[in-house]
Amino acid sequence: MVGRWMLVTAGLGLLFGLRCGTSPTEANKAIPDTAQYVVFAWNDLGMHCLNPQYDQAVILPPYNTVWAQVIRRGNPPQIVTTGLTAQYRIIDNTHSYSKRSFGQFWDNAKKLFGLDLQQDKGLNLVDPDLHNGLAGEMVDRNDHFEVDGIPLTPVDDGGVWNPFQVAEITVKNAGGTVVAQTRTTTPTSDEINCAKCHGSNAFADILKKHDSLHGTTLQNSKPVLCARCHTSPALGMVSSSGNYLSKTIHKSHATRGAACYDCHPGEKTSCNRSKAHTMADGNCTSCHGDMNNVANTIATGRIPWVNEPKCATCHAGVPQVDTGTTLYRNAMGHGNVYCASCHSSPHAMVPSTQASDNYQAMQYQGKAKTIGSCGVCHQGSKGESGDIGEFGGKHGGANPDQKTACNICHTATPSETTKWPHKYQWKNR
Repeated sequence: MVGRWMLVTAGLGLLFGLRCGTSPTEANKAIPDTAQYVVFAWNDLGMHCLNPQYDQAVILPPYNTVWAQVIRRGNPPQIVTTGLTAQYRIIDNTHSYSKRSFGQFWDNAKKLFGLDLQQDKGLNLVDPDLHNGLAGEMVDRNDHFEVDGIPLTPVDDGGVWNPFQVAEITVKNAGGTVVAQTRTTTPTSDEINCAKCHGSNAFADILKKHDSLHGTTLQNSKPVLCARCHTSPALGMVSSSGNYLSKTIHKSHATRGAACYDCHPGEKTSCNRSKAHTMADGNCTSCHGDMNNVANTIATGRIPWVNEPKCATCHAGVPQVDTGTTLYRNAMGHGNVYCASCHSSPHAMVPSTQASDNYQAMQYQGKAKTIGSCGVCHQGSKGESGDIGEFGGKHGGANPDQKTACNICHTATPSETTKWPHKYQWKNR
């Protein structure tokens, strides 16, 4: 997926595309001083899940979200949206309705979600009257562009199943000229392996067993949205009783031999793919705890999807890592740049095992490292030990002897480390 990509900057004729084998020195030379803008884009969760069918028990609709932040290069750089537009399109994926059984979502949207939806248009929990497709215009949110509710499925137009679909983001100025372009993974998977316990017709079996255990008549009400009774903040719902779907599912499966990757996809998808944060089983419990812990913390007041693990739990004592009550996916850091602009999506922080997650790092700096990392050229993310005092002479100023990854956004880099991301106090990697 990385390959040789081009970032088209019309009128400037700039080539930002870099091959995987490009050396760091060549990569730095590929950052042109004449570029006016760069754009970073990411998926808000790192993985969106959807049902493989919508005629029985329904957990989640096809729903994907992409954010993009545009930076005008300078000294200092500026985050901008004014005078610009941002468009998105899913590469090699133009429709969803006619693929596999996903059309059932639109056929049953009225009963499930109370809406008559046009085929290939999605729900939107942020702007309910705006129903997006697989291509279109992003909404200006003042400090970023955003598209919510892309009705994306993990099947491309060639019929190939791939949970790591890719969106292309194109930024234009008021005259319609392309000034920046990038790509980002828009992940979505239907690999919810209920069949492990519930057999080949899993969702029908779930309704049958629910009726038998709880005296309900769900089999006579198909399709059934689980969140209608068990509230799901993933669908914008908040429960005063705490009867959340996440609590119910995790508690009921904690003693039944279920594993995280059975539902949070999955054996093939491996949704948690950040190299520093994952193992063969996803390493989910290191951050989220086991299934009993997930359920019990909800029972004692935690709101799922709203109150989640914090980076600072492991990365303690570093400025800007503790985002307080703001989730990583919504948090800002250095210069009010979103954390995900430099580090990428939750569960897909670079370097990632999925090449498409590393696209922007390769595009802008030629190496799958956090944007701006000294590790693009040096052995560690903080450069060579003891050499930081020489940074100003070699890398600082508007005309340095050698550019760094900081020059992706900065046309001149301050030598004072207190002005750098995390005040230059992170652990050297």
